[in-house]
Amino acid sequence: MIIEPIGDVFGRIMYFCYEITHHYGLTIILFTLVTKIILLPVSIMVQKNSIKMVRMYPQLNHIKAKCFGNKDMISEEQYALYKKEHYHPMLDLLPVILQLVILMGVIDAIYKPLKHLLRVSEEYIAAALTAFGSLTGIGSEVGSAQIQLADYLADPKHAAAFESILPAEIIHRITSLDLTFCGLDLGLIPVSAQRGGMIISIPILAALSAWLMCFTQNKANVLQSEQSKANKTVTLLLSVGLSLYLGFFVPAGVGFYWIVSNLMSIALMYILNYFIDPKKYIDYEALGASRKELEQLDQYAAKSRSKGDKEFAALEKQDYKRFSRFENKQIVFYSEKNGFYKYFKDVIERILSRTDIIIHYITSDPHDEVLKLQSENFQVYYIGENKLIVLMMKMDADIVVMTMPDLQKYHIKRSMVRDDIEYIYMDHGIGSINMMLRKHALDHFDTVFASNDIVCEEIRGQEKTYGLKTKNIVKCGFGLIDNMIADYESAEAPVNEPKIILIAPSWQEDNMLDLCMDEILHNLLPHEYHVILRPHPQYVRHFKEKLEMMKERYAEYKNFELQTDFSSNDTVFNADILMTDWSGIAYEYSFTTLKPSLFINTPMKIMNPDYEEIGVTPFDIEIRNQIGISVEVSEIGTIASVVEKLLKEDAYSKEKMKDMRSKYLYNVSGSADVGASYIINRLVEMSKS
Repeated sequence: MIIEPIGDVFGRIMYFCYEITHHYGLTIILFTLVTKIILLPVSIMVQKNSIKMVRMYPQLNHIKAKCFGNKDMISEEQYALYKKEHYHPMLDLLPVILQLVILMGVIDAIYKPLKHLLRVSEEYIAAALTAFGSLTGIGSEVGSAQIQLADYLADPKHAAAFESILPAEIIHRITSLDLTFCGLDLGLIPVSAQRGGMIISIPILAALSAWLMCFTQNKANVLQSEQSKANKTVTLLLSVGLSLYLGFFVPAGVGFYWIVSNLMSIALMYILNYFIDPKKYIDYEALGASRKELEQLDQYAAKSRSKGDKEFAALEKQDYKRFSRFENKQIVFYSEKNGFYKYFKDVIERILSRTDIIIHYITSDPHDEVLKLQSENFQVYYIGENKLIVLMMKMDADIVVMTMPDLQKYHIKRSMVRDDIEYIYMDHGIGSINMMLRKHALDHFDTVFASNDIVCEEIRGQEKTYGLKTKNIVKCGFGLIDNMIADYESAEAPVNEPKIILIAPSWQEDNMLDLCMDEILHNLLPHEYHVILRPHPQYVRHFKEKLEMMKERYAEYKNFELQTDFSSNDTVFNADILMTDWSGIAYEYSFTTLKPSLFINTPMKIMNPDYEEIGVTPFDIEIRNQIGISVEVSEIGTIASVVEKLLKEDAYSKEKMKDMRSKYLYNVSGSADVGASYIINRLVEMSKS
């Protein structure tokens, strides 16, 4: 058994302590102190790791707020942060594991005092236990047999019966072993003790010491103090309950060790806090602010759930049954949330106008506006994520179209009912599918609607590099930009004086609003431009106070405007230059208005760190100096001259930008026809097979 070698190790330490004290209770105290000293480097390591964890809490809370409701994205970003900070989550479990190992060793050492404390040979122990068993009926298989033997030999009459079995010196060593401490026999098991009623104080004191340790940890331990009330309560109840329960069923010496260990752990915690003070490393003000932000979101979500749970559950149940009743489903579209219909809209409308096919549209958002568009040939269903898992596994349709990547990798799986369903991926942007999606995100799709040549090259590059099955690539284009072009061309383009510069930062870590916005504004505002800062909606949602401070800071500049109303695209259409970091709004702006963009090269948000493996330059990198100019953060002092260059040079004229659009975007103003035609033709082919 594993407990025996562990017991041997800790038994040696306990023997060393006993040789010093020759007192059972003091031996346990000294043993506990020695193990704490031996494990001090581990305790220091855990203290530092815990500080590192709490120091990351503001960033972790920020991730949870930014990706609120998206568990996969939260997990991925948390992992990236842990990797960046060299944080090891499992390290915080090390003290618990070591404590359990030590406890196993202590139990073995206390159960076998003849072997570990007195160093009696195995032969003599076996002979003595055999004789003891024949006299008392207590066999060697009883865990506390050695303790009971020592207690039995304490009576001189009993000891005399063993003189023919054990040498006098060994009998003397055994009879001199005193298991009492402060009048309590630590060899007794409280639940079965026939005498010494006060022995039940040991498990009670063990439970109290466990409570005291949890209480002080909740106040002073760098990591435990930041846990939720629920976690603290569970830890407290579990620790106290186990200490009380187990304390009754093991020798009192184990309970005594547990008491001493808990008290020493409390002292060690305060010593570590003194020498490695968490307050020197942790920004508790930022931590409090981030926690408050997350609590507000949780409260809002809880209110929303409580108001709509019953209504949405009924709707989901009804829609699930309705979807299941439809037989011979030809095509299903799936949308994660409200607002995604715009990516499917034109293709769906073309199919409906040209055929009598019934389109089934599933949304996981009960507030999705598309639920209002239901018609005889356009069946819309609300299916939440939990039921969606089962529905997708039982999917029975000819074609399934999604904008959600990572099919088969997470909760959304290919059908287990049919293996001939064609899964089509339609991106909700025109950027790189290799760099901006997770690695192997599209491996399990059959067909991809591509917006440009680079996407095609990336797909073929992935297939070649990773030995993947060849996909169908439909050179489609991007319907959202087609619609923006139509809206833009139907309106009269204004002539701006002064020229308008629209700054539209992304919503990623180290975006230019956080990294260098003040420097940008200081370089632009003294010139005769009208500068509009339009933060990402998520930034407005989470950092209202920061934006208000910025508004006050630049109140003296009449040519500066902070815009937080996103109800119209007029600002985007009317600007003369758009400035961003890595936001896809630049492609939409330049391909719609045929005006240039200015890019600030802040750190990229890369979903696939191995994107260079396939040897294709991502669209997001290549396009920057084709539809505008990119500027390093260290060169922001030059942006005023860069703006002038973009406004005046012929290389950024409408004709040149139109050529660039044709080069980097398939089927401008005609993508819906291409996509709809492909789906209709495939359904015809499938019906014939």
